[in-house]
Amino acid sequence: MIQHQLIEKLRGFTRPDELKRAGVYPYFRPIEENYDTEVVIHGRRVLMFGSNSYMGLATHPKVKEAAIKAVEQYGCSCSGSRFLNGTSKMHLELEEKLAAHVEKEAALLYTTGFQTNLGTVSALTGRSGVLFLDELDHASIIEGSRLSFSRVIKFGHNDMADLERKVAAVPMDTVKMIVIDGIFSMEGDICDLPEIVRIANKYHAQVMVDDAHSFGVLGKQGKGTADHFGLTNEVDLIMSTFSKSLASVGGFIASTKEVINYLQHTSRPMIFSASMPPSAVGAAMAALEIIQNEPERLEQLWSNTAYLQKGIAELGFDINTSETPIIPIYIRDNDLTFAFTQKLFEAGIFVNPVVSPAVPSDSSLIRMSVMATHTKAQLDRVIDTLEQVGKELHVFQTAAVQHA
Repeated sequence: MIQHQLIEKLRGFTRPDELKRAGVYPYFRPIEENYDTEVVIHGRRVLMFGSNSYMGLATHPKVKEAAIKAVEQYGCSCSGSRFLNGTSKMHLELEEKLAAHVEKEAALLYTTGFQTNLGTVSALTGRSGVLFLDELDHASIIEGSRLSFSRVIKFGHNDMADLERKVAAVPMDTVKMIVIDGIFSMEGDICDLPEIVRIANKYHAQVMVDDAHSFGVLGKQGKGTADHFGLTNEVDLIMSTFSKSLASVGGFIASTKEVINYLQHTSRPMIFSASMPPSAVGAAMAALEIIQNEPERLEQLWSNTAYLQKGIAELGFDINTSETPIIPIYIRDNDLTFAFTQKLFEAGIFVNPVVSPAVPSDSSLIRMSVMATHTKAQLDRVIDTLEQVGKELHVFQTAAVQHA
């Protein structure tokens, strides 16, 4: 029987019902059909500007065909963990290709991107070690740090002076690792990897980069943040997910053979979770091949990004320091953010609201993301719609005043 205290806690959780009554509840919107840059929801076709499919490969014929072939050969499930019966030849092949792509010795697949960070960050530094995290690192990194039993020290977002002060205060012979997002998932800015590497080398720390939103987006052939800065040999671990540019689900960590061997035999989220299904492995492998062989996709992604960022900024919206296909529009008010999201949806534009407690209320925002497959007509339509809704809700003035 549920305890009285828990019942009271559950009854007090009323925010979702309040948003539903107000007609602005923006979560769990069921997609009925997916046409890449457009989706069907409740029978209506809307433009998708809330997807992380940066390369536009989620509906690509070759990717779908690869998933189908994998199911035909291996079935729908591996029915076990990688550690025991859940490793197929495809898993090993994808690990080899990913390691080669990011120029590391070896790689290890996990069932989700969240598990990749959880399983890597929790396993390496141990009780006597120290983890340094950017205050805006992804939740999976935070959860991994909690399970590590290491001392966790956060530094100000992209504040390299703060990071150096805190790293310098830890004894030189302590096991230390700086874990950083390559592209920050809400803000759309890029980490200062050159400074992070300099600090790590000076104070004998390891560097792990979460390339969830950088893989396929930054660097040659989308190799990620380290390649973007020419620092691949200076970064110890590179992580990414498959649910963004690779049009699948899962994740991987790439590093030295010694690191990967250690994780294979100690990383509990990998050992005690079912393996990536064959369809996901096949899809990710096909998507990787397309990214490597079609560089024009990456060029188009950045062309679309520049066009949309310019159009949104010229309207007077606050996009802060974004420099990537992730474009935040800062509304800086929770209720207004929900209303803005709903107005856009009613006008046929799907975007994502980000409100407290995910961010402080005065930093609430609309998160938009650009795809390589968005057309200029679609970009123009979203700019026009943003202008109309912005004027209706007086968002330009509100954002400017509150930000000041």
